[in-house]
Amino acid sequence: MNADRLLSKISKALHLAKLEAVLIGNAAAALRGAPVTTLDFDFMFRDTPANRVKLKKFADLLDSIVMRPYHPASALFRVVNDEIGLQVDFMPKIHGVSSFASLRSRATALESVGWTLQVADLDDIIKSKRAAGRDRDKAVIGILERTRDEAKKNRK
Repeated sequence: MNADRLLSKISKALHLAKLEAVLIGNAAAALRGAPVTTLDFDFMFRDTPANRVKLKKFADLLDSIVMRPYHPASALFRVVNDEIGLQVDFMPKIHGVSSFASLRSRATALESVGWTLQVADLDDIIKSKRAAGRDRDKAVIGILERTRDEAKKNRK
């Protein structure tokens, strides 16, 4: 399955809602060239009252709903539209990353899907997966490191 169609919709909705967020996780790693797959899209954002309003607008633009599936144990917001196979998670905190500002400062704006999308740096993705320590995260760290190292070699 090619995620370009969904990424384009997500990027457009982020732009129209004026919601600043950085794509993280395996979806970000895949856009960075890593041979990994995922069924959802994870973003880090600032959890402010204004951004919660923007998050609701984002969901409305995608004919989706906002859920808090793990509340109060987690600050995660999940935007879902089952009809189009959309699941987008927004997190104000992620393992291994000190702040949204620090993550954003190292992210790159990619325009490969028709709209600009902020994508986390592979080093941040690796750091987050290592800090999370879950088996599924540990399983891809080697792949991400090889992708990062190959990209660095190709830049030289």
